[in-house]
Amino acid sequence: MSAAAFVLAINFCVAGLFVTAFTVVAVNARIATGARWLALAYCAGLVNFGLEIILPLQSDPRPLGIAIFMVFLLALAASAVGLARNYRVDPPWLLLGGLLIASFIDIVLIYDMERNSLLRGLLYQAPYALMLLIGALVVLRSGRRHVLDLVLLAIQVLGALHFLGKSFLAVALGSGANAQAYIGTSYAAISQAVGAVLLIGNGILMLVIILRDTTTEMRAQSETDPLSGLLNRRGFEDHAEALLAAARRSGVPVSVVVADLDHFKAINDQHGHDVGDAVIRSFAQTLQDAASLGTMTVRGTVLGRLGGEEFAALAPGSGLHSAQLFAERVRTPFGTRGLISQAPELQPTASFGIAQLRADEGLFDLLRRADAALYQAKRTGRNRICLDVVEAVSAPASADRRQVSRRS
Repeated sequence: MSAAAFVLAINFCVAGLFVTAFTVVAVNARIATGARWLALAYCAGLVNFGLEIILPLQSDPRPLGIAIFMVFLLALAASAVGLARNYRVDPPWLLLGGLLIASFIDIVLIYDMERNSLLRGLLYQAPYALMLLIGALVVLRSGRRHVLDLVLLAIQVLGALHFLGKSFLAVALGSGANAQAYIGTSYAAISQAVGAVLLIGNGILMLVIILRDTTTEMRAQSETDPLSGLLNRRGFEDHAEALLAAARRSGVPVSVVVADLDHFKAINDQHGHDVGDAVIRSFAQTLQDAASLGTMTVRGTVLGRLGGEEFAALAPGSGLHSAQLFAERVRTPFGTRGLISQAPELQPTASFGIAQLRADEGLFDLLRRADAALYQAKRTGRNRICLDVVEAVSAPASADRRQVSRRS
């Protein structure tokens, strides 16, 4: 057995392991849709390596040689789609399809050219290089710049350069007098060995990235309230604790806004739970819209649905005044617009309590004080804002007047 045939056998086994690994990931983590395409890519790789091994036995290598070329190209195309699925980028279907068609025409036209000519080598290897560059483009379009993503990007580019470099290596070492003789050449041994390194490196890296992204997404799903799209109580508390720890280190103020929908049970009883769910979604969207303005930004603010009709927003760098402005940006539009077609006359409102973090307290005590201010807002008329201070400024439903309420 030649050195190249030995490496091909190793590559065949390695591809089989990756098929198994990506299939297991795809079956057990259905959100990892990219794993399915990568399993398909390595399946095509298995077929390619098998065809390479039996090529020397063919009396007419042309049909099998063209098949080898196209199967490997399909493997790279499936890999690019797998990358796109994992990175939540639309696969470049037109680009991939156009390249596959052009490549088939290319291989048919150049197959009988002088095997060791540089022009044939470049025309043969260019489609492979372009497929890998499409994969690199997918990673770039995703906008992710973590270390693993940059390493994957580098491997895609190095793989493309590897294929182009093989054209010059074939001229220098010779790729065999014919396709059957390829497997016994030094060029084949070097080419397959380098390909094995890239195969293993890319496969392991993609497995790690998929597992990283799948774990992150599953954690996000476990922390997210499906109705409102905000953090659930567990997610809110976890993110809030991290925010408070960072705020204490930096010394910035932190305030929390706790909100509760007014008469929510009556809304459910009179209009049905579908309308109640629409009210929840509407308030969550209003909360997000308000958080995208002013000093309380979505990136810095932790937004959550604590349960039922209760919500909270925790923001670093915000004192009582900033938090009150934020609450007003939620209260006013929410209480003055219709919600859904089933109940156009419905104009739900919400009450708000605000507290600012003290140096000696944690999240539980901060929320407790905000809840006390919220209770004051409920007790004094609803649809208003109360602050956890000696004098709490409230915002009544009427736009032309304000009341001052005192905490009990």
